[in-house]
Amino acid sequence: MANNRQQSKSTGNTRARVKILTEWRGGIDPPDPARNIHKPDEFLSDLLKVIGLSEGVEEERLKQVWVSVAGDFVARHTVPVSIRDGVLVLRVLQPTMKFHLQQMSGKLLVNLRRELGSDSVKQVIFKIG
Repeated sequence: MANNRQQSKSTGNTRARVKILTEWRGGIDPPDPARNIHKPDEFLSDLLKVIGLSEGVEEERLKQVWVSVAGDFVARHTVPVSIRDGVLVLRVLQPTMKFHLQQMSGKLLVNLRRELGSDSVKQVIFKIG
């Protein structure tokens, strides 16, 4: 019987404490701050795709392999500017080089796909500049 009184007194004290703390804080207990914490790697790859930076890695790799794909002469007269959604944009220094590259774009595509993967480049656009 004494144990029951002690338990009910303890329960009453706990309720009183909770009520006092709730009034003092101005409302209910705040939710656990750690409930919405996530690790960055859960969202990083999706975020990079959304803002277009995931392909930045692809662009750097493209610049590295461009000399072996296009050859020394062509690589000196062209600069890979960007690759987005499978479309490679090349900056060409001269109109004659642009014409020459347009004629050999099929071979360039084959070489690029071999080096970067079959789905990496679907089209090449040449811009003079």
